[in-house]
Amino acid sequence: MSKMKELKSRRLKARIRKNKQIINKQFKDFFNWVKGAELVSLKECDTTDDPVRPELDNEFRTSYGRKIYGVKYKNEIYAIMCFAFTNKIPRTVKELDNLSKDAFLQSALRDQKVGKIAIAYTVWSKKKGGGKLIVKEVFKMIKKSNHLNRLVTLSPLTEMATKFHLRNKAKLISVNDETQNFEYIK
Repeated sequence: MSKMKELKSRRLKARIRKNKQIINKQFKDFFNWVKGAELVSLKECDTTDDPVRPELDNEFRTSYGRKIYGVKYKNEIYAIMCFAFTNKIPRTVKELDNLSKDAFLQSALRDQKVGKIAIAYTVWSKKKGGGKLIVKEVFKMIKKSNHLNRLVTLSPLTEMATKFHLRNKAKLISVNDETQNFEYIK
């Protein structure tokens, strides 16, 4: 009987080793796409995929100097971030609209450099790790810019948004009636 137990024990240990190898390989493959991903400017996005502000159409997202960026890997977009350039921090989407229009009009006097603050008003990911990666890549791009000096969010008052930004090392700078603002600092 002890030989039978020993045989079962060896089989169980072999199965555990094999499963560990499979899990480790899957885990490495899971984030492998992150290494080859790049930040790209987009002309439009599928606004129905946006879990934060699906009501904002592509015209809103691309007019008055507003931008849509995506993290692209092998011709597929894995995460999207939309933002506007302003000179002040907005508390509502309406205020974001007005402040980005104002910054855009002022840019005619400043060599087309729209606003000093990049306001991220929506971000979503289609693949695990995409949200964190796009925040990191956009922040790098903003630091390299010669006219932008801040990355601030216009986030909904949800636990998910709060956890996402705090987990990505943003600092809560204000809580408004309908939104909250986080700032990404070095």
